[in-house]
Parts: sequence; structure tokens; C-alpha cells
Amino acid sequence: MLHVLDTTVLIDYLRGRPAVARVTALVDRGIRPATTVVNVEEIVRGLRAAERDVAHRLFDGLIVLPITSEVAWRAGDWRREHAAAGVTLWQADCLIAAACVTAGAPLVTGNPKDFPMPELEVIHWPVGA
Repeated sequence: MLHVLDTTVLIDYLRGRPAVARVTALVDRGIRPATTVVNVEEIVRGLRAAERDVAHRLFDGLIVLPITSEVAWRAGDWRREHAAAGVTLWQADCLIAAACVTAGAPLVTGNPKDFPMPELEVIHWPVGA
């Protein structure tokens, strides 16, 4: 079983916050931590030079889900459907959510409100707590 870690959780992990203990607890329960290529890009974009090695080690220990055509179609459908209802969703969030649903894995995030897709299981880990 996988749990996909969103950028908020990855940042908390890199900063030594409670996400470290939470991820360790997942692994202890036999749950494999994962993320998506979108989250990798979001983390790399904000890295300072001194943080690069730590980030590389983190990502080397995670399964990194790709953005496939199936994922992209699902994400595009959600953006279109929500837009028709007057709700704007971010492309990155839709791609992350679609990768989770396609993999059959929940998303672990500090921002559950950004992921209103009914097919997606969201686990809320408050930021910094």
C-alpha cells in the first residue's frame, strides 16, 4: 500500500517537523511513502543550495509517481467539471490528485481544501503540527 506525500508534508519532513515521525510510523506499518513528479518539481523550485543533498536523499527513498496520459485526462476532466460549477482548481493539484487516484493511494496533505475531488481519499496532516 502507498500513501502519497504532498508538498506541504515534504516541506515539513525536510524541516524536521512532526512529518518525520509520521512518515516513520507509516513505514513501520508497512505503508510505502510516495510522491509525484509534480511534488518533486515544487520542492526543487524552492530549494536552497545547502538543501539539495537532503532533498535528493528524501526523493531516493520515495516512490515517485509519474504523470501519464491517464493521469492527465483525469486531471483535465476535474478542472473542466469544477470550472463549470464555478470552482477554479490548480493544474498541479489536479495532476497530483489524479496520480493518487490512478495509483489507488490516498494523498497526505496539509491543505485538504485544495483537493475536493470525491474519488480522492485525503489524509490531513496539519502543517507544522
